[in-house]
Amino acid sequence: MALSGALPGAAGPAAATPPPSVLGRAFAVLGAFGPAASQLTLSELAARTGLALSTTHRLAHELVRLGALEHADGWFYPGMRLFELAQLTRPLAQLRQAALPFMEDLYEATHQIVNLGVLDGFEVVYIEKISGHQAADVPSRTGGRFPAHCTGLGKAQLAFLPPARREELLAQSLAARTRHSITDSGRLRRELEIVAERGAAYDREEVEPGIACVAAPILDRSRQPIAALSVTGTVSRINRLTLTPAVRTAALGVARALQRYPR
Repeated sequence: MALSGALPGAAGPAAATPPPSVLGRAFAVLGAFGPAASQLTLSELAARTGLALSTTHRLAHELVRLGALEHADGWFYPGMRLFELAQLTRPLAQLRQAALPFMEDLYEATHQIVNLGVLDGFEVVYIEKISGHQAADVPSRTGGRFPAHCTGLGKAQLAFLPPARREELLAQSLAARTRHSITDSGRLRRELEIVAERGAAYDREEVEPGIACVAAPILDRSRQPIAALSVTGTVSRINRLTLTPAVRTAALGVARALQRYPR
């Protein structure tokens, strides 16, 4: 059950050079939206895509007509039709369906935030999140993404990638989100070796100060990573000793549940 490659919801400014095809330009308009740009004006869309204002106007309003965008008070937003289509992505839909019962059990046991994430390149994309009214203020959100090496979800999966793929990451510059983020490739390599032995990964304030998590990988029959589960909360509420067995057990349960789905 492969989940690698581009995912629905991958966001960011489009390339400065507009694609030559109409379809490519339409996707450039959709790709202009992102976590820090969930609503854009027509001129902002044109600037982000590199398209002429008249072309952007025509494409944006056609996308509104088709339900891919919404338009109100001069702002454009991703439309409900995109959300509906994203839910039909078969591997992700199966993963969410298999994982949700185990995520709910983890939440009831811990009353901390429970996340489900997959790798997209060397980033983690959050595809499901369960939290309550008293949840810690953490930056994760469904559809959001972070550098994999800074997150428990990411490290839990990186540790089980084929060695050549893992070395691709270690050869890159590792950006820091906090002063606790691992930016040294040798240190990260050693940590991933420990993660593979332990079967769990930890985020020690590496994404957000004061926030920690315990994560475990969801592996296929060949022990390749499909996704990962995590329990996240304030440092004072995340006890790695007690949470690690629970998160590992839940991840194993999801992996077994996925085996019942057709490939």
